[in-house]
Amino acid sequence: WWLNHLHHYDLARGGKRPFIFSRWGGLGNHRYPIGFSGDTVVSWESLAFQPYFTATAANVAYGWWSHDIGGHMQGIEDRELYTRWVQFGVFSPIFRLHSTKNPFHERRPWGYDAEVLRITRDVMQLRHALIPYLYTMARLDEMEGITLVRPMYHDYPSRDEAYACPQQYLFGTDFIVAPYTEPADGDTRLSRQAVWLPPGDWYHFLSGAYFQGDAWYTCYGGLDDIPVFVRAGAIVPLGPKAGWGGTDNPEELHLHIFAGDDGRFVLYEDDGETTAHQKGEFALTRFEQRWNDGRLQITISPPGGDHSFVPESRTYILHIHGISMPGRIAMMVDGDSQSRVYDYDEIKEICRVEPLTLQSGARGRITVRFAADATPLSRRDRTQEELRRMIAAFRLDSLAKMWLISRLKEMAENPDRLADFGIDLTPSQMCALLEVTQGVGVNLVVDKAEPYLLVVWNNRGLSGFRYHFAQLRPEKWFARERFGSSVGITPGFQAIRPEGQRWRLTVDYFGLQTLSFDGRGRSD
Repeated sequence: WWLNHLHHYDLARGGKRPFIFSRWGGLGNHRYPIGFSGDTVVSWESLAFQPYFTATAANVAYGWWSHDIGGHMQGIEDRELYTRWVQFGVFSPIFRLHSTKNPFHERRPWGYDAEVLRITRDVMQLRHALIPYLYTMARLDEMEGITLVRPMYHDYPSRDEAYACPQQYLFGTDFIVAPYTEPADGDTRLSRQAVWLPPGDWYHFLSGAYFQGDAWYTCYGGLDDIPVFVRAGAIVPLGPKAGWGGTDNPEELHLHIFAGDDGRFVLYEDDGETTAHQKGEFALTRFEQRWNDGRLQITISPPGGDHSFVPESRTYILHIHGISMPGRIAMMVDGDSQSRVYDYDEIKEICRVEPLTLQSGARGRITVRFAADATPLSRRDRTQEELRRMIAAFRLDSLAKMWLISRLKEMAENPDRLADFGIDLTPSQMCALLEVTQGVGVNLVVDKAEPYLLVVWNNRGLSGFRYHFAQLRPEKWFARERFGSSVGITPGFQAIRPEGQRWRLTVDYFGLQTLSFDGRGRSD
């Protein structure tokens, strides 16, 4: 701690902003360095622990953790593990690829294959584009002590679900991230992650798919998918993914606007190098979206504060997620009105407005109007599309795939129709289809705050999804204390915390498949 204290203030000479990197130095040490989490073994277990570790550090206000992305030493190098670690790193406080000097630890994105290069390059470019958002969140942490990565119970302390999802976390003011931290299943060939979305409306940040909140979901994704969700009403400023290689305040900003609620974002900018911001030398630019009588109004206010940190002219590209095809888009800049050209992507339900350039000090107001008989919000049910993508990935006979896809609507309405494929489908494939179509699931969490945490959910209260939990406490004498069980229709949500090693949970998926869990893990 004392060395970090001295080093910090030594670097601050001449009005420079001190920036140091150090190992854990005890409580209070977060005032000085970016923390280094230690020499991790290259393993899926190490990766799975880091989201929980990073988020819960916010409980002692230690927000700026840096991990050796990809793992530091030992273990077995693996293309999938490397990719998933990079994806988590992009949505972590500090993104830093690193390992020991062993030549068999590969951390270069081009060191694996073309697919890994394509995916990791894209998410690394996304990380760089996130700098305006991340820098604003850093200022929020400085002023209000709200760290970038936080456990769910920081924002939802009264919800039991928030204490039962250590595999996910809040990322800034608008995101929920639940990275894949286990290898893809051999039969589905997809990674799996459970996520709880709090009340409200949510969008998948990468695909634009709509999700209704106050529910649990099971995500099944290929190597290029990351379960990242953003709330309706959010405005996320991004820099360009290409053509902007530095950290200067960008001349071009992409505003990603997620429809469905009023919202605002106040962008923070300063010189990025000195401590002059402590004397008020910074700029704040306010973005707002407001809904009124079926119209969407987006306002870009003139920068407040010191304009010298904002480019003299800045180009804005608006990406409006979750709306129907607009009838007309009009813009007013300091009293001058003009129509705007836009492109509409029906698949992703995104409207992209042609670039508009504002001089520093100008106010821009964009009004999106819809046809009188149109529904402004577009929230297409993408379940069928999701099932097609999943089945295409399955390790399954191609004829069975063809027949499955031809009956998707029937299976969604009546899970019994999957019984015809009971011989072809493996347990993990059957459960995947039922979890996505019926809104049910089970998740086993290990090696976090508790030895074991079991979560079951049944979003629609379906009677065919049942569970049986039993445990034995050998240290107890009286029967009512020694033996215990619960059985019945799975509730909307239940967190089960077994005591000791002698326990078993069995979940029945509509009489088509059962899963069992005990102190040794899962057994089909």
